[in-house]
Amino acid sequence: MAEQITALKLKQPFGLDNIEATKIDDPGQPGAGEVRVRIKASSLNFHDFGVAAGFIPTEEGRIPLSDGAGVIEAVGEGVEDFSVGDNVVSTFFPYWLSGPAPIGDFRTTPGDGVDGYAREVVVCPAHFFTEQPQGFSHEQSATLTTAGLTAWRALVVDGNIKPGNTVLVLGSGGVSVFACQIAKSLGATVFATSSSDAKLEQYKKLGADYLINYKDDPEWGKTVRKLTHGRGVDHVIEVGGPGTLPQSINAVAIGGHIALIGVLTGNEGEIPTTRLMAKQARLQGLIVGSRDNQKDFVRALNVNGIKPVIDKTFKLDELADAFRYEEAGKHFGKICISF
Repeated sequence: MAEQITALKLKQPFGLDNIEATKIDDPGQPGAGEVRVRIKASSLNFHDFGVAAGFIPTEEGRIPLSDGAGVIEAVGEGVEDFSVGDNVVSTFFPYWLSGPAPIGDFRTTPGDGVDGYAREVVVCPAHFFTEQPQGFSHEQSATLTTAGLTAWRALVVDGNIKPGNTVLVLGSGGVSVFACQIAKSLGATVFATSSSDAKLEQYKKLGADYLINYKDDPEWGKTVRKLTHGRGVDHVIEVGGPGTLPQSINAVAIGGHIALIGVLTGNEGEIPTTRLMAKQARLQGLIVGSRDNQKDFVRALNVNGIKPVIDKTFKLDELADAFRYEEAGKHFGKICISF
């Protein structure tokens, strides 16, 4: 009988109460071009929550979690990038290696279109992974796959950020907190919004220059313009979607850049197109990034001193509780799963 490993699966009717721990066959040794990785940590994203809670449809028995960090236990013939013992972290789009985005859906994304990393061991093609940054824990590395790389692409790859630029980050989820850290490391001025004064204090510790409580100040877009002496900000990390986009358009500079990342306020809504046109701003949607983008990001993390902000860590068998904690929205930064 084959060796068995522990995995979590999503069962119908989908929901946080139907995440089931089970045993599956050990995947065995890697074939040509493959690696065997013992997964040590994952981190939670809004996308993972949507799949597990049943808002994003998937197949019966899907293994959740798009982020996976761990150690290489064996390498197959022809693998040159990695050796046994290397610490590695997964990629969100395993087949998008470089260049412009070739994919606009989640058919190949672990934990959604294919099985994810809520299991002890995987055998995958080597290009499913990159190296971890030096000195990072597995938990810290697991935050890079989705949230970290999204912030990096928004500011560096798409945004072409420069020292002296101004950046507005919305809320205190993983992407926004990473964006604050990346922007500060590159010499930018950061404006941060939250509905919690306690979270704004945490932003202050990360170096955010201007703090706005959007509950107290619903016209925060105008406030940002005032604080920039009428100019507006060069980059907006827009994670809210239709409910926040009008204020983001108010806040952005003429010729500025809005990175449209999230839909926390819904999937559809009215956009003040005339104002966007008058701003001559670039509104760019994005979903994470390529393997080459991730390798560049890891190289940057090896020198810039950024360490991911981890709010709380749960064990694998506490995944449902971890999602409930995420759903409550009390976290600042990332929630991690430790195996």
